[in-house]
Amino acid sequence: MTNTTVTDTIHTNAEAGDVEAARTEAGGSTVAAYAAPAPKAPLERTTVPRRALGAHDILIDIAYAGICHSDIHQVAEDWGPGIFPMVPGHEIAGVVGEVGPEVTRWAVGDRVGVGCFVDSCRECDSCRAGLQQYCTGGSGAVFTYNAVGRDGAPTYGGYARQLVVDENYALRIPGALPLDVAAPLLCAGITLYSPLTRWGAGPGRKVAIVGLGGLGHLGVKIARAKGAEVTVLSQSLRKREDGLKLGAHDYRATSDPATFTELAGTFDLIVNTVSADLDLSGYLGLLRTDGTLVQVGAPEKPVSINAHALLVGRRSLAGSMIGGLPETQEMLDFCAEHGIGAEIELIRAEQINEAYDRVLASDVRYRFVIDTATI
Repeated sequence: MTNTTVTDTIHTNAEAGDVEAARTEAGGSTVAAYAAPAPKAPLERTTVPRRALGAHDILIDIAYAGICHSDIHQVAEDWGPGIFPMVPGHEIAGVVGEVGPEVTRWAVGDRVGVGCFVDSCRECDSCRAGLQQYCTGGSGAVFTYNAVGRDGAPTYGGYARQLVVDENYALRIPGALPLDVAAPLLCAGITLYSPLTRWGAGPGRKVAIVGLGGLGHLGVKIARAKGAEVTVLSQSLRKREDGLKLGAHDYRATSDPATFTELAGTFDLIVNTVSADLDLSGYLGLLRTDGTLVQVGAPEKPVSINAHALLVGRRSLAGSMIGGLPETQEMLDFCAEHGIGAEIELIRAEQINEAYDRVLASDVRYRFVIDTATI
């Protein structure tokens, strides 16, 4: 990712405990960003280092960055210790501003996106299969923020003006997709597209999406575009009108016990987008024989099921995490072809902390996107 001179400089300084200073010494720069200075702290404007362009790197002038619920989890250290200051953001859309001398995939002015990871080992079975998100080499995939890159320095995400990334880990955003509504596709969109594709959402298939939020609303759009019969399963009917406008054929309240009686044995596929502690055994009962419940939400606490809910009907419980590079590009092309973008509320950078509070209060329809020109 970097040339030998840069890498050696960084490692020398790493031994002295100053990897970030080495980036600047090696020809890197600083960029304006919004970061959490400590766990659970409000985000504030600051600057963070960006590495110098290596031979195969591109510099992206970020235009928009989506706010994902996982950003909030990581700032709060809900999933384990974080690296601070932390610049969140893995739903990144922008334009190539500069390219390294050996870049072949991109030119200045190209519209590009970056999702949840910016590197992987490139050699394990998963990477060779285009499933970089499941990389098993080394320490696994290098995530876009709150991780450590090959140079030993922390990665910083998309709540910033610019990003430097290896050319192979950027994705082409088709011209038919506005950059602001495309940004959330880089996480929320692929998180739903991948299981809907793998488990065969399409004509003649009945699909249920659990939860109509940042993930779920895109699941409805994508499943409908694939030709499936789509039902939203939500705690209440509060968003029913929205769900039907987005393409759902039916919308049911899971707080009503009759829902589980009337829809028993109905669905070929259920995708659960919520992170709440749900009775998964009850949802498994909504599946047809050989149906699958796919979990994409990440509850903080372990979940439990009644094994009989799996045995009866030869049902399956599966998990899915984002998508690899080839599938993410396929998703972007599919969304462009079908006119699918996220439903967004565009905000200024100084509204990030307010947006975090509103996400926690489920007060967003359906994705906050930061106009990074305001950083």
